[in-house]
Amino acid sequence: MNPAVNLVLVGPMGAGKTSIGRRLAERFGLAFVDLDQAIEAAAGARVAELFEREGEAGFREREARQLAQELAGEDRLIATGGGAVLAEPNRRRMRERAFVLHLAVSVEEQLKRLANDRARPLLRHPDREAVLRRLAEERAPLYAEVADLRFDTSGLAPGPGLRAAGAAAARGLAAREGGMSAPAASRPAPARGRTGPAPLSDPHRPRPARATRRCSPPRRPAAMC
Repeated sequence: MNPAVNLVLVGPMGAGKTSIGRRLAERFGLAFVDLDQAIEAAAGARVAELFEREGEAGFREREARQLAQELAGEDRLIATGGGAVLAEPNRRRMRERAFVLHLAVSVEEQLKRLANDRARPLLRHPDREAVLRRLAEERAPLYAEVADLRFDTSGLAPGPGLRAAGAAAARGLAAREGGMSAPAASRPAPARGRTGPAPLSDPHRPRPARATRRCSPPRRPAAMC
């Protein structure tokens, strides 16, 4: 089994991956990487410009290369874009090189948080709700496939609310690492095929077992698994 030397956040746009990711990176002593920003820095262009110039397929190729580069390192928290799970090689690399936390959010909450967002190429559509529901249907199974833990951020206000959620998620991850019980309000869902605290929402939803055991959350300076 490969050791989990990084922590990766997956989930839909507006789930709070950047806000919560920064808090988790601070908690676990990891270098924070926003994957979209890393892609922009390498390309010298904004994500929206890359979509316009190269199409989504071209952007996904850049995304895969950048993700592979980031995962080749160690002690990093990588906040991915919502579509990073679409490519099977990306999901495989995440499983091999990271502990994966799925930040979930309802479509209703996404619409609130992204109401003033004009930068995301996939939201340049008159019916945003239809786009978000289609993306959720396509991607939710992939998030579930790759994730070790699931944390629902629905109902949390932007800014302070999501930062507080980051602290709660950190406590939950640390509790899983140390064998302690996380506070009921901050318990992340168990990994597929793992036992652990109950999820924040839909506690009776069945979660099929995964074929392999995943590693525990990253910690420093000892090996992460």
